[in-house]
Amino acid sequence: MKSKKITSLIVLLITVYCYSQKEKKEKFLFQDPNLSFEKRVDDLVKRLTLEEKVSQMLNSSPAITRLEIPAYDWWNETLHGVARTPFKTTVYPQAIAMAATFDKNSLYKMADYSALEGRAIYNKAVELNRTNERYLGLTYWTPNINIFRDPRWGRGQETYGEDPYLTSILGDSFVKGLQGDDPKYLKAAACAKHYAVHSGPESLRHTFDVDVTPYELWDTYLPAFKKLVTESKTAGVMCAYNAFRTQPCCASDILMTDILRNQWKFDGYVTSDCWAIDDFFKNHKTHPDAESASADAVFHGTDIDCGTDAYKALVQAVKNKKISEDQIDISVKRLFMIRFRLGMFDAPAMVKYAQTPSSVLESAEHQQHALKMARQSIVLLRNEKNILPLKKDLKKIVILGPNADNSISILGNYNGTPSKLTTVLQGIKEKLGSSTEVVYEKAINFTNDTLLVYQNLKNQYSYEGKQGFKAEYYNNVNLSGNPETVRTESEVNNFWQEGEAVVKNIKANHFSARYTTNFTASQDSSITFELNADDGYRFLVNGKEVINAWKKNRWGEKTFKLNTSKNTVYNLVLEYWQGEGKANVTLNTGNFEKTDFKKLVERNKDADAFIFVGGISPQLEGEEMPVNFTGFSGGDRTSILLPEIQTQLMKALKNSGKPVVFVMMTGSAIAIPWEAENVPAILNAWYGGQAAGTAVTDVLFGDYNPGGKLPVTFYKSDSDLPAFVDYSMDNKTYRYFKGDPLYGFGYGLSYTSFKYDQLNIPSKIKKNESVPVSVRIKNTGKTEGEEVAQLYLINQDLSIKTPLKSLKGFERLHLKPGESKTIVFNLSPDDLSYVTTDGKLKQYDGKLKLAIGGSQPDEKKPLNSNIVSQIIQIGK
Repeated sequence: MKSKKITSLIVLLITVYCYSQKEKKEKFLFQDPNLSFEKRVDDLVKRLTLEEKVSQMLNSSPAITRLEIPAYDWWNETLHGVARTPFKTTVYPQAIAMAATFDKNSLYKMADYSALEGRAIYNKAVELNRTNERYLGLTYWTPNINIFRDPRWGRGQETYGEDPYLTSILGDSFVKGLQGDDPKYLKAAACAKHYAVHSGPESLRHTFDVDVTPYELWDTYLPAFKKLVTESKTAGVMCAYNAFRTQPCCASDILMTDILRNQWKFDGYVTSDCWAIDDFFKNHKTHPDAESASADAVFHGTDIDCGTDAYKALVQAVKNKKISEDQIDISVKRLFMIRFRLGMFDAPAMVKYAQTPSSVLESAEHQQHALKMARQSIVLLRNEKNILPLKKDLKKIVILGPNADNSISILGNYNGTPSKLTTVLQGIKEKLGSSTEVVYEKAINFTNDTLLVYQNLKNQYSYEGKQGFKAEYYNNVNLSGNPETVRTESEVNNFWQEGEAVVKNIKANHFSARYTTNFTASQDSSITFELNADDGYRFLVNGKEVINAWKKNRWGEKTFKLNTSKNTVYNLVLEYWQGEGKANVTLNTGNFEKTDFKKLVERNKDADAFIFVGGISPQLEGEEMPVNFTGFSGGDRTSILLPEIQTQLMKALKNSGKPVVFVMMTGSAIAIPWEAENVPAILNAWYGGQAAGTAVTDVLFGDYNPGGKLPVTFYKSDSDLPAFVDYSMDNKTYRYFKGDPLYGFGYGLSYTSFKYDQLNIPSKIKKNESVPVSVRIKNTGKTEGEEVAQLYLINQDLSIKTPLKSLKGFERLHLKPGESKTIVFNLSPDDLSYVTTDGKLKQYDGKLKLAIGGSQPDEKKPLNSNIVSQIIQIGK
């Protein structure tokens, strides 16, 4: 009897064990790849507790181990190449520069290549179990399709310019290239931002309440968003910081509920701009606390709270019946739908993009495309007496200016870090080799002519008998506790991409460092120490604090002059902390000297040409930056004029009688009235990416014929601009500006010439029908080149409010000398429509003028092409 009981017990234990093993092997329903994404998402979400659901609505979503759900950080960037990752990536020209290419195919390919590199990085993150880290995911918060309505906005460089049509077409190409064409899986997830009516000032973005007419809303600010949502099928949308008609954009009845979700039927995810939910109760003062702000944002369809933990209050909001758990479910399902569509819950063998190898990072093909786009983006603004291209057999060239050898400028912002980059100085040296003497003189900074002439004093720094600095690195921002690493460094000259490893166990954010050394003076004199860091630092000499920039100090260097006695030892301590973003800390030494322009020209009187590389830089314009130089404030610009010191230097160069070429780098329109009349050759090179220097050099010396066109209006002066805070479009952009620009939207010269003829379009057009428009273009010059054909509509009925003219088609094409091509534009009924005063789209009924050429139809500056036009009749 006893043996039978033992046997029964053994059988029972075996049965229980086998059942438990079966349960272990059995998948959760949401893990079954044979089910639809919808069924899998529903199954997953119903298994979550309220607290778990809310945790998934933060940009940094924690793992849910009991369900085998890995952690994931939604925050990633790929504005012009995968950005801020710890891996080296291909960096293409800044967005505004890519817009200047007017080439939707190039933009599509750039986005496709960027998505491939992003996939390779994500695959590495999965392999290394690092999907919880920022800038390693597949959800990219780009493109920025805000309209660049005012050139003073520092973030305009991130956009595709001032025209809704150009922005829509380029944004569409980007989204489709990034997201791929697989019928089931996304290659990556795009996110159209910042929705909506958002374009500065940076200093007011957390409090600003914008109101525009229905006409302006639908004519200017919404077309690109509409196209990317309804046609491009962008996976995500980011709502903006500012308010719209008294409601924060992320909780706007009009923008979020009526338009985005109801009219456009958007079923993707929405993320707040980072820290925007906090703005509800901290800055806009529209809500009393995080609980009410979070509930309202989710009610309006904002699924992710980026940057803060405000959404953690949603748990209490549900308990207090401010929002239902069913509403929470809607957001969480949207978020998991994106992750399923990215293949994050399926075996890599099932997802073709999950096979992307790391060899695609900075592949030769990608680097070549970065060079191609940099070349395509360059706009030739002036070329009197065909001074360009320069001959390669010149004996001596002098390169000057603050951007001549500035790697920060060519990389723009929201950028990655390439293994190799080329400044203009480097490009020219590589092009000409030893056959030409290439002299470099920085000469001036962006806004002044007093430079710190650096001296190499490494041998005068020592600590405990070793040359250099004692470097201590802390895994916190306040130098607390014991350092993670202590080592000796020969100098303080560090730059780390965000997320890059600084030392073991410390990455380039949320850390601090202390650099200590003894400086031995070599003579009775003085020496100036120049310090710069991002984010903050302080400098102590012999225990006394002489510089305190401990508060956020992006892009700002400070100096301290020390009077020295020979053989005296001075103890130096530099303390530094880093929060978010790129990390850099430098300590340089030298003495200030004012540049004598006359002497500069005199000592280079044997030069065959001067090339001045100036303009501005992401060090001066960008996102919410504590910059306060003359003409610049907080990332925006207070004046669009080129800084006066640059004009003064070019005047001195012109007086030499030698050819002067101005290479201008910028992310926005710059007013250059003197240069436009007096400098014989002007190139606008934007922020051209890793290959900028090579591209500029190719244009300067004729190995590439420039064909870029301006995606923004270059005004003559500040007086052309209305108030920066005025969001109405009256007298703004080429579509409404009534004055004469310095260089108009769509403007750009070439080393060859083009002729337009054989315009073919029906003279009478029925309503609600598409219309083909064809034109022949011929290269009538002696040099092969690229032309951007632009089609504009000009309303003839003055009784209705419309833009003065509107771009409705463009195509970039390459033509050899004597070659001609016929291109066809197909105008849809929407293209032949206008926005009514109440924001509705209505087709024209009557006469319209149609014009095609290499510029706007009323461009007054001489161009290398003509304009053909015709009056057409719609209806009647």
